[in-house]
Amino acid sequence: MGKTLAEKILSLKSHGEAEAGDVVIADVDWTFVQDTTGPLTIRQFKESGFKALAKPQQTIIFLDHAAPSPAQQLSNDHILLRRFAEETGCRIYEVGEGICHQLVAEKFANPGDVIVGADSHAVTAGALGAFATGMGSSDVAVVLALGKTWFRVPESFLIELNGDFPRGIYGKDLILHLIGQIGADGANYKALEFGGKALAKMTMSQRLTIANMAVEAGAKVGLFPSDKITRDFLREHGRGDKYQLLSPDAGASYERVVSVNLDQLEPMLSFPHAVDNVCPVAQAKGVKIQQAFIGTCTNGRLEDLAVAASILKGQKRHPGTRLLIAPASRQVLIRAIEKGYIQSLIEAGAIVLPPGCTACLGLHQGVLGDGEVCISTANRNFKGRMGNAEAMVYLASPATAAVSAIKGEITDPREFM
Repeated sequence: MGKTLAEKILSLKSHGEAEAGDVVIADVDWTFVQDTTGPLTIRQFKESGFKALAKPQQTIIFLDHAAPSPAQQLSNDHILLRRFAEETGCRIYEVGEGICHQLVAEKFANPGDVIVGADSHAVTAGALGAFATGMGSSDVAVVLALGKTWFRVPESFLIELNGDFPRGIYGKDLILHLIGQIGADGANYKALEFGGKALAKMTMSQRLTIANMAVEAGAKVGLFPSDKITRDFLREHGRGDKYQLLSPDAGASYERVVSVNLDQLEPMLSFPHAVDNVCPVAQAKGVKIQQAFIGTCTNGRLEDLAVAASILKGQKRHPGTRLLIAPASRQVLIRAIEKGYIQSLIEAGAIVLPPGCTACLGLHQGVLGDGEVCISTANRNFKGRMGNAEAMVYLASPATAAVSAIKGEITDPREFM
């Protein structure tokens, strides 16, 4: 019987024949923590008696969630992480470099890799054909010491994509549609494997957005096969030699097949307070917003800023709506400046934040007030997610967020296109 992508990668990394339901011990290529999960991981590492990292140069610390630090304790956590990097020789990416998931995609992830992060959105790297997943801090501490971990090989859902994105429809609309269809726990510990004719025209930016939110359906991983789009992305980022063709076998067995015709999609929203509370934008038309937030590991890439800038150029944000822009990495910010996107956004009234997670987690740089409504391109809208349980967060594409910022209320982006 043929293998799924998940079975293929875990077979390779466990040096055996892995099938859905098996428990395997797999080599881990890259392990990372960030500044909210990292301190706990490091303390657990030391309390367990571990002295050295199994793979120092394949272990990465990112200072991105509270960056720059908004509080004394968080600043002290940053000191702890910096000292650990000095002691062990692991890599560290400082405040302002960008979000861990974006930097893993830009600099490290390759087809066939196994990647473990102490962050649930580590699944983002699945866009590059890597078995990438989040784990708890204690489990990650063991990976740091051993360089490997155990997995139960997940069953897989095939998400078969056909057709073309209509005008004003993007990868974010697709993944919101899928989560609404599957449910927040409908793919618990499954691999969502994306296939179909539409992939040939789907950019890496769109794939990263989609893979990023696979976990919001409960999935263990969100996997794309590697192809020309993957190869071109790796070449652009200086590691074309890491490319390998990776796809499921023709006879692979899937627990479920979900078919989506992109031609039939429309702009989508996640309504408060659950990611799978999904409806078309039209059903929230006219809802007043006090903040629009474009960025995060879901939609803070250059392509996302280009979409927002194309809509906002020559326009002004509504006077009653704050507009926050958070590039996903320093590289994204530099390129957006070079292409004029940042100027267009600033002239429209936007506040450009440092590359990092910023308002998404609700620690700083955009915490909402009581009763305020935010339209956000992030991946979660749980009660209190953006720092205030009395606020409401709608999730949408950068196009929907940009148009809504102009109008001061939730608006279908096709009205401006």
